Amino acid sequence: MSSETITVGQPAPRFHAAAYGKAASISLDDLRGKVVVLYFYPKDDTPGCTTEGQEFTALYPEFQAAGAEILGVSRDTLASHEKFSCKFNFPFPLLADTDAALCNAFDVLKKKNNYGKVSIGVERSTFVIDREGKIAYIGRKVKAAGHAAAILQIVKQLP
Repeated sequence: MSSETITVGQPAPRFHAAAYGKAASISLDDLRGKVVVLYFYPKDDTPGCTTEGQEFTALYPEFQAAGAEILGVSRDTLASHEKFSCKFNFPFPLLADTDAALCNAFDVLKKKNNYGKVSIGVERSTFVIDREGKIAYIGRKVKAAGHAAAILQIVKQLP
């Protein structure tokens, strides 16, 4: 887990990750000039993660009209992302962060206590990166339901 904390206004950590969707891999540099919605979720094909993905899907045309690209990130494999994405017809890429490099860079790995079992897992978090590559918004411990609509309003306010 990273001890660094990401703050609004600072340059976003640069990344290059394997992706399922539009391209085999995606880097932040590839998306310069677009607003990037980078949302981290715990696990493919689980109830909250499915809800979040479906809500981003429903609003995807509006995100695109606002000049934004959505990227979902979890530590699942590309094969898992393919099944999840195809099952729910997600129009945006899912990044496979199997080595947790992206999760560590954005400090989203947290201790979780599930029925007395302590583990390290992805804290549902969203980062909005502006057209210049700077962090414009940080949402941590977000609730899946209604989250995409709230992020769309933030994106629409960016220059």
